[in-house]
Amino acid sequence: QVQLVESGGGLVQAGGSLRLSCAASGRTFSSYAMGWFRQAPGKEREFVAAISWSGGSTYYADSVKGRFTISRDNAKNTVYLQMNSLKPEDTAVYYCAAGEEATVVAADFGSWGQGTQVTVSS
Repeated sequence: QVQLVESGGGLVQAGGSLRLSCAASGRTFSSYAMGWFRQAPGKEREFVAAISWSGGSTYYADSVKGRFTISRDNAKNTVYLQMNSLKPEDTAVYYCAAGEEATVVAADFGSWGQGTQVTVSS
């Protein structure tokens, strides 16, 4: 398994930007697909974005397509989520996850970070 630590969350006004980072421990980071999920109060955890182990394939939820960008730096064992044009409905705890394949299903990811809070004010 790989250990994951998210950072970069915070409070931002609507229309603003944030970049989340997820640092992974272990020498096998480059073999994992990575994903970002989020969970708002009272709601189920939902898929946000995923990226293949090579970074060659990316996937996005329709709600964030065109505003968020997932990327990874395997040399730094880090995956990023650049979030632009943020909306109040993006408010949630954001989690990064590692798995064998880049999918939209949370159950396919075996390792999870502790989460970072993103709050978007109107």
